[in-house]
Amino acid sequence: MFAITGITGQVGGEVAHNLIVNNEEIRPVVRDLAKAKYWEQRGCNIFVADMNDSDALVEAFTGTAGVFILLPPTFDPSAGFIEAHRTIKSIHTALSIAKPPKIVCLSTIGANSKQFNLLNQLGILEKELSSLPMPVAFLRAAWFMENYAWDVASAIEDGVISSFLQPLDKPFPMVATADVGRVAAELLKDVWAGQRIINLEGTRISPNEIASSFSKILGKSVRTEAIPSDTWHSLFISHGMKNPEPRIQMLNGFNQGWIEFDDIGTESRKGEVSIDTVIKKLVRSYSQG
Repeated sequence: MFAITGITGQVGGEVAHNLIVNNEEIRPVVRDLAKAKYWEQRGCNIFVADMNDSDALVEAFTGTAGVFILLPPTFDPSAGFIEAHRTIKSIHTALSIAKPPKIVCLSTIGANSKQFNLLNQLGILEKELSSLPMPVAFLRAAWFMENYAWDVASAIEDGVISSFLQPLDKPFPMVATADVGRVAAELLKDVWAGQRIINLEGTRISPNEIASSFSKILGKSVRTEAIPSDTWHSLFISHGMKNPEPRIQMLNGFNQGWIEFDDIGTESRKGEVSIDTVIKKLVRSYSQG
C-alpha cells in the first residue's frame, strides 16, 4: 500500500490512478475529508492529515510500502519561505518516525538553482529529505502543460492567450501531469538504494506553438501576446499578491535560461502526452463547466 499526498490535485490523482490500474492499493492522505469522496467511493481507506501536522502524517505514512510526497504550493510566500520551511520540517519529522521503505517526492526543474526564485522551495525540500536514511527519488518535472487552463477562456472568447514566458518563439520544457503521475507511480514500484534525481519533460514548446495548438483544437485563429515584464509587479499586486518577487524571478529564470535541468548526477525520462491532447482536454473541461 502506498500513501499518496496531494491526491485531490492533478498530479497526486494521476499517481493514484496509475497505481490502482496496476492493482496496487493506495492510502489517500487528505487535509479535507469532504474533498476525498471520489476515493472513498472506490473503497480507499482515507487518512486525514494536514501537511503541517507531523503526528497525523506519521499515522498516515506508517506501515506503507512507500510514500508520494507533494509539497503544497505556496505561490505568494512570506520572506524567507517561512511556509515551506514549516511544512518541510513537519514532513521530515513524520518520515523520520514512520520510516517508510522508500519515498518519491515531486520536485521541479530548477530546484537546483542557486539564484533566488519561487522554485527554491523545492530545492529546500530536496535538501532536507536527502538527509533521510531511506531511499528517496526526486522527480523534477518541467513546466506543466495544464497551466494553460488559465488561458482557455481568453482563447475561446478573444482568440488571444497572454504569456509570461518570452520570447514567444522560444521553446520551453513542458510536460503533462498525466506523465508526471505515470512516472511517479513507476518509481514507487521500483527498487533502489540511496538518492535519485529524475528529470522529466515531454517536449519543448514555444508560446506561439501553444497558440497554434489552441487554433487547431478550436478551429479558429488564436495568437499569443507577451505580457511586458515591467508590468508584472503591479499586475501581481493587483491580483492580491503581497510578495511577487519570487514568482517574477522564477519567470525570469525560465525566460533567461538559468532555470534548466541539471544533467550531472541525474536520470532522464520522457513524457508521452502531446500538447494537443492536453489542450483538447482543457477545452472540453471548460466547455462542460
